[in-house]
Amino acid sequence: MPEQEEVPLARPVLGEPEEAAVIEVLRSGQLSLGPRVPAFEQAFAARLGVPHACAVSSGTAGLHLALRAAGVRDGDEVVTSPFSFPASANAPLFERARPVFADIDPHTLNLDPAAAAAAITDRTTALLPIHIFGYPADLPAFEALGLPIVEDACEALGAVHADRTPVGGRGHPAVFGFYANKQLTTGEGGMVTTADAAIKAQIDSERNQGRAADMGWLDFDRLGFNYRLSDIACAIGLAQLDRLDAMLAGRARVAARYREALAGIEGLELPCEDSGGNVRGWFVFVVQLPRGTDRDATIGALRERGVQSKPYLPAIHLMTFYRESFGHREGDFPVCEDVAARSVALPFFPELTEGQIERVATTLRHVLGR
Repeated sequence: MPEQEEVPLARPVLGEPEEAAVIEVLRSGQLSLGPRVPAFEQAFAARLGVPHACAVSSGTAGLHLALRAAGVRDGDEVVTSPFSFPASANAPLFERARPVFADIDPHTLNLDPAAAAAAITDRTTALLPIHIFGYPADLPAFEALGLPIVEDACEALGAVHADRTPVGGRGHPAVFGFYANKQLTTGEGGMVTTADAAIKAQIDSERNQGRAADMGWLDFDRLGFNYRLSDIACAIGLAQLDRLDAMLAGRARVAARYREALAGIEGLELPCEDSGGNVRGWFVFVVQLPRGTDRDATIGALRERGVQSKPYLPAIHLMTFYRESFGHREGDFPVCEDVAARSVALPFFPELTEGQIERVATTLRHVLGR
């Protein structure tokens, strides 16, 4: 019997529309600061029903600029989740502010609003909730705390709040990421959405070295950064937006099939179901292994059988830098630590086939001895 091809963890959906869009930009000769940037911004903002969007070089860059726009400065505190990609905790540090962690909800895995409220001090300048794995954070609860909010929506394109507002469409600065495994990709890149024209103007300037609004080459009126997104990337983004509905539907299909295929495995916890009107924008399919299972051994056994998987995500406060810099220790945030220790991302992308889903599920059952 021929050896089966490995099931990859992720794979972007790219084809002729993206190729044609890139070639058109290359032939135009204008690879940056050209017309595709505002076109992508306008199309993205329209998709979310928000007035403004700012294209940036990455989700991390977007978080940095959004926190600056929210007024975060040296010595301030930003309350956020310890269960995330480290960029969300790193971004406040770029401004010499301190990320203050609060524990997560064990069901949604999002920042717990009550824990966040308890973590607020007189130095807290902003809240940074993460829509983890594409599930909407409880924004009304955070809004009730009365502080500026920056939303980390880097994993949540396509998600919808209970009031039917798209994630990123409530008006707060909300940051999206376009890495290759995201719902929409530009290779690298990101977008900040906002309802505030002043924030749009500030981010547009600061992403381009602090250049003045009239783009005058000799007039830079504030500190800025090189956080621009190229016309090549924005052309890919426009092509991806055209097929976004189909890609989101493909992700939802794969998630639904995984739920069926993995049902009944004792102790295995699947991503929470949509509830209360909230709708997940599927980014990854992360399961929590049964307690007592050796996660690393499980990942290794899956790999040996041709199925890629990955620990997803870390408990940020237990990473070396955060332990050494802020004195965090095991037990600080027990819900996060339990979830992080058991979480594994399975292969997930819109074009994952029925056969591949079944193979992943069968292999996981076998490895777990279930």
